[in-house]
Amino acid sequence: MPALPFLQSGAKRVGVWIRVSTEDQAQGDSPEHHRARAEHYCAAKDWEVVETYDLAGVSGKAVMDHPETRRMMADVKRGHIAALVFSKLARLTRNARELMDFSDYFRAHNADLVSLQESIDTSTPSGRLFYNMVAAMAQWEREEIVDRVRASVAVRAKLGKPLGGRASFGYVWDDKRLRPDPKEAPVRRLIYELFAEHKRRKTVARLLNERGHRTRDGSKWSDTSVERLIRDPTSKGLYRSNFTKNLGRKWELKPESEHVYTSVEPIVSVELWQQCNDILDSRRASRQKPGKLSDHIFTGAVRCACGGKMYVFSNSPKYVCSKCRHRIPCDDLEHLFREHVRDYCVNPDTLKHYIERVSDGLREKQALAQTMRQDIARLREESEHILKLYMARKITAERFGEMDGPATERRKQLEAELPQVEAQIALLQVDGLSQEQLAAEATNLYERWPGLSNTEKRDIVNLIARTITVGNEEVIIEMIHFPSFQEAEKGQCSVKDSWQRLTKRMREMSRNPRPARLSLFHPPEAGASPPACCGETRAAHPERGLHCATGSLPRAQDWCRRRAAPHH
Repeated sequence: MPALPFLQSGAKRVGVWIRVSTEDQAQGDSPEHHRARAEHYCAAKDWEVVETYDLAGVSGKAVMDHPETRRMMADVKRGHIAALVFSKLARLTRNARELMDFSDYFRAHNADLVSLQESIDTSTPSGRLFYNMVAAMAQWEREEIVDRVRASVAVRAKLGKPLGGRASFGYVWDDKRLRPDPKEAPVRRLIYELFAEHKRRKTVARLLNERGHRTRDGSKWSDTSVERLIRDPTSKGLYRSNFTKNLGRKWELKPESEHVYTSVEPIVSVELWQQCNDILDSRRASRQKPGKLSDHIFTGAVRCACGGKMYVFSNSPKYVCSKCRHRIPCDDLEHLFREHVRDYCVNPDTLKHYIERVSDGLREKQALAQTMRQDIARLREESEHILKLYMARKITAERFGEMDGPATERRKQLEAELPQVEAQIALLQVDGLSQEQLAAEATNLYERWPGLSNTEKRDIVNLIARTITVGNEEVIIEMIHFPSFQEAEKGQCSVKDSWQRLTKRMREMSRNPRPARLSLFHPPEAGASPPACCGETRAAHPERGLHCATGSLPRAQDWCRRRAAPHH
């Protein structure tokens, strides 16, 4: 660059404004080019360049709050510069309101704006008029660009193309397609499993942190981050895009009609996702924390055929409907449930489906364990690298503790949790179990049932029964799955016992998209006829081979009591 000519002390003192966005720099429009052009112009006019305001890489959408802008306006106010020189108006700002504000501010302080490309000098009336006209055109151009970008967003979203930003936790962009991340997906699945079990966001966040899991940026989990991931439909196979609107420093949701959903590979089942979101919805509607569990074994599971919930009041040993006052004795319902558990669990189709689901769960647990082993190895390498830096005296002892402490703490948490996950995998190794062995487990639970405590019975009910509906002439159950009595006993030993997490996972694994609704009056053996007191039967679900009975409910209950009597 040639040297600038010598300037007299009385020359006009000016500042040079340089703003080239990142996109313009990528196209070869460099800040150095704009600086050289402005300085040569000032030299030709015998102006003295006393300040340069560099905003390279800054968008022209809004520059008024930028530190360089505030410095420039302070220089104008104190008379340090008498004019501001820039390549063109679009380089000053693309916001028409800000262009007007600049014009008013400079005029109020007897300073000028000089645009080289448009040949504008606001020291003249014609220059001020043309400045205002070009400012309006710059604003119009910017709004046109925004409209074109906004229109393309919806099209790209419908095509399933990325719109920018990071993928949701548990996923990664791979060749412009959203796919589960082998490292994060098991943790994302674990969040749903823990929430389905504990029903508390803070509890899930605490358990994740205690087990050594961290967010993508290495932070600890919080209740808000847990809820955000639970709400996100991506994990069930629906990637949502074009659902937010940028309002500068804030954003808001767009109308539901503008949301775009594309199919991706799910991490959890639709049923598990819906269950967790239903819990969040019900909690938000009631604004209440989960209450203390009742001593009654069917608490929360029994509903009347009219849709009302059934409760046990302190002065009555019966489940009573809150709406129609329909009732059933607690002991009768327990006898019916016990009888049908055995009948349901010896069904060959049920056992086959159960084994298939356990196999799926085994693969998921193995993936989680593999992720934990990789994290442990990576954290160990980090600690070794930090130790080498300390031994080479490149970091102080204090700095060594700051760097190594979090990594060591997390590694120890993962090392403590890994054996428990491996124990769950060992318990899930049921591929060799036959249907006859599982049927024997059902019989074992049936025989040991009278000796269980109410707490143990309630835990088993929660594991194997989705809902219990009591009608005038029939009681219908939606079954989930069946655990063995030995597993149930272990589940009561400790809250941290691995079995509880195992059975919780098995509960989700064994859910069928079409859960069986079973009558508790179904005959205990295939092809057998119910006793005369039950009246005639009707086929309620012929496609599933299930039956419901009509007749006298009290007489059917009495029949079940007589059947159960020898086992007491």
